[in-house]
Amino acid sequence: MTHINKLKIFNDPIYGFITIPNELVYDLIQHPYFQRLRRISQMGLSYLVYPGANHTRFHHALGCMHLMKKAIDTLRFKDVVISEEEENALLIAILLHDIGHGPFSHAMERSIVEDVHHEAISLLFMNQLNDEFDGRLSLAIQVFKGEYHRKFMLQLISSQLDMDRMDYLKRDSFYTGVAEGNVNSERLIQMMNVENDVLVIEEKGIYSVEKFLLSRRLMYWQAYLHKTSLVAELILMKVLKRAKELTLKGVKLPCSEPLSYFMHNKVTLEDFDAENLDLFSQLDDFDIISALKAWQKHTDFILSTLSKMIINRDLLKIKLSAEKIPVEESQSLKEEFAEAHHISAVDAGYFIFRGKIKNQAYSKEAEPIRILKKDKTIEDVVEASDQLNLKSLSKLVTKYYICFPKQLI
Repeated sequence: MTHINKLKIFNDPIYGFITIPNELVYDLIQHPYFQRLRRISQMGLSYLVYPGANHTRFHHALGCMHLMKKAIDTLRFKDVVISEEEENALLIAILLHDIGHGPFSHAMERSIVEDVHHEAISLLFMNQLNDEFDGRLSLAIQVFKGEYHRKFMLQLISSQLDMDRMDYLKRDSFYTGVAEGNVNSERLIQMMNVENDVLVIEEKGIYSVEKFLLSRRLMYWQAYLHKTSLVAELILMKVLKRAKELTLKGVKLPCSEPLSYFMHNKVTLEDFDAENLDLFSQLDDFDIISALKAWQKHTDFILSTLSKMIINRDLLKIKLSAEKIPVEESQSLKEEFAEAHHISAVDAGYFIFRGKIKNQAYSKEAEPIRILKKDKTIEDVVEASDQLNLKSLSKLVTKYYICFPKQLI
């Protein structure tokens, strides 16, 4: 048997060379569950706004692992003891943190795989992999679930300043060309330390933290909550909802087997057994896009019209407002549209609907970003900062929207 060199190198456009640290990590990356992430877009339909935003969750997961390795090296340099087993657990937990994302995840979570969030599916995948790898992921799962006694380890994976956010802000800003999102992850990692078992940022890193939070806020408005990306995702949600509705009425729709299964069955978290998980692992962006292409020609007016909108990027109009949009406004538009297209007012709700979006760069309710002062005291970054804008960054901003067809303008 030939020995495979498993210590390979990836060339990443952001960090340069990313090294696979050991054979277990290599085998996890090679697993079909993880390779599926090559076919799951990191930013959903944002490429309809930013043509470069075609990068995948596979890219992102490797980037997070690379940053985690850097963080471990920095903390060890500062005399934080991290064993080899703990290092492995951290690398595996961050590598697999997004493995449960479905295609166009947020649209799916609100339409086909109802109320089963990707974090829960990630955990199911991790448990399945742990069985296949003879329990070698047990510590990684413990850390991921926040059950490990060393609290700072979970903070590196999931907090307001974790490896996940550091990578996706830098990566998404690079691929979209939205320069405002570019964060200095190197500097932030260099400023990390552990005090009383919690993650802290040394005081001299406070400006990098401020820049990080500001970048996050700007990326939300300019990229993640960009109104065109938002309306595209909302339309996709409506398409999938309509497809499921028709399927449950017995209408046969052309689509892949895994997608057909989730449209025919209501799958809750309790139902997610090994068989369902395997079917979910076969779903990726291509299932959804090829279904939309086929549904464009369907006789159902709602399904075909909405599918065409996404395929041809001829979307609904979206209007944002700081004030709540009155029900009467959407009601009169629905009646007008229903009459013009000979459909019911309820069906017109697929084309005319209201909602709201929220943006909060820093939450005071969640675990704070802690600043380690020179006198060894620890303070929440909002208190430690002399910047007035950090107070406003922790304010929740809500915007209201209404979507409607262009011909109703």
